[in-house]
This record gives sequence, C-alpha cells and structure tokens, in this order.
Amino acid sequence: MKISIIIPVYNEEITVSALLDMLLSIDFEGLETEIIVVDDGSSDDTPHILDSFSKRVTLIHHPRNMGKGSAVRTGLKNVTGDIIAIQDADLEYDPANLPKLIRLIREEGNDVVYGSRFLGNIEGMSFSHYFGNKLLTFITRLLYNSSITDMETCSKVFKREVLQGVELKSNNFEIEPEITINILKRGYRIHEIPISYTGRSKEHKKISWKDGITSMIYLIKCRFW
Repeated sequence: MKISIIIPVYNEEITVSALLDMLLSIDFEGLETEIIVVDDGSSDDTPHILDSFSKRVTLIHHPRNMGKGSAVRTGLKNVTGDIIAIQDADLEYDPANLPKLIRLIREEGNDVVYGSRFLGNIEGMSFSHYFGNKLLTFITRLLYNSSITDMETCSKVFKREVLQGVELKSNNFEIEPEITINILKRGYRIHEIPISYTGRSKEHKKISWKDGITSMIYLIKCRFW
C-alpha cells in the first residue's frame, strides 16, 4: 500500500521547509510514501526552498498563481498511491496528525477520514473564522444530510477510488466544499477524529470572508442546480 500526500503551496517561505522536514521524518509505519508539492506560482523564495527538496519529493510548478483548488487538482492528477492525503504548507495543521488518519483507513476500513478542528484543540482562530466555519458546516449538514463537524478542514485523507473519475473544477478555496460534496453525493461516510489546530496571525491569512461567501453559494448551488 502506498500513500500520496498532496501539498499545495503559495508563498510559504517561512514554513514550507519546516513542514517538509517534519513530513520526511514521520514514520508512516513502513508504508511507501510519495510527497507531491505543487508550487502555485509563488513569488517569494518558496520555489528556491522547494528546489532543495527536489530529490526527496515530487515538485510541480505552476507558471503563475492559479489558486489552491487548481494546485490540489494538479496534485490529484499526479498521485500514484492507494491512499491520498491533503496537507497545507502553513503549519496550522500539524502533519503529525496524518498517521492517525491513515491508520483509520488501513486498519478500520474507513473510506474517508477528516481531521476535525472542532472535535480537538483550537488555538488562534479568530471569531469571524470560527463563525464562518461553523456556518458552512451547518449548511453542509442541512443540505447534504451529513453529521460532519468540520467541512472546511484542510486535513483530509481518503482512498484513491473515492474521487476516482470525479472531475473537480474549483480553482480557489471552494475546492474544500467541492471535495466534500462529491464524497457525500457518492454515498461515502466521512469519519472524523479530533486534531489540533493553531491558526496563524491575521496578516498571514490567505482566506477571507469573501471566500466564505463563495463557498456558501457553492454549497447551495450544487445542492439545487
């Protein structure tokens, strides 16, 4: 069995080296692991930092910034593993959570496992982001008959066949609801476990309230149209 970890990256020169060092040191219990890093047209020193890891990870460079969704879609097109994980590069989500999520697929037969911030420990999340995440999750539960507690989590692990043949289209942050919607519409149950989350300062945040509105519209549109 092989694990593919997709890391979308855009202007993360402060954290990306530490993240990759952490991932490369994690024991995935003997499983073959591939790390696919998609640099989404970074304009800081991120590309040069990533080049220093070129012999240990698979690097893909977008010629220009195309959005997180685009980077995730590029990663999905290049995976070869049986299990797929998505990990952000900003270290808000501890990569040490991944073996726990993967174990629930390998040993307990789950098809999809999400790391839920709202079941675990949250630090540094602003009220607006907390409220926005809760609202989007509530809408998802209401419209898609789900018991999920954290739809917007960036800690997702699933079997490759879960999204096999699905043509994802989102280019930006609405990739999160699009993935979840497709999983639920295909009849898969999302198993959740608690994870720790440490939000970074407001000035380094890339997602805004406008992205929350876009995701809300996307959830409603996909349910009725």
